[in-house]
Amino acid sequence: VKKIVVPGRFASLNDFIDANRRTHGRWNAGNSMKQKDQKTICSCIPRGLRFKRIHLRYTYFEPNTKRDKDNISGYFHKVFQDALVQAGCIPNAGWKVIQGFSDHFDIDTKYPRIEILIEEV
Repeated sequence: VKKIVVPGRFASLNDFIDANRRTHGRWNAGNSMKQKDQKTICSCIPRGLRFKRIHLRYTYFEPNTKRDKDNISGYFHKVFQDALVQAGCIPNAGWKVIQGFSDHFDIDTKYPRIEILIEEV
């Protein structure tokens, strides 16, 4: 089991959808957001991690309970799993590689973060 900690609070699924709908003068605002977040996540992944098949356990530490849980996790799932591919940890984010995932939520007003346990199965 490998633990990765990604500090901070990421965009919600609603933020990402909004960036794709209302580009605010930029045709690729949603993609730019995703690429920036993937880069941040890649910087948190230790070099040399390689997995064939995995299960992911996400624990989101939010500063408060204002955001819906599915809104917190939906966007981060996509960005984190794509970052694992980009970092070379997994060959792709398909069904054969990512066997499943679970989400857990907690509050930490001083240190919002996401902790991910990667278990090879």
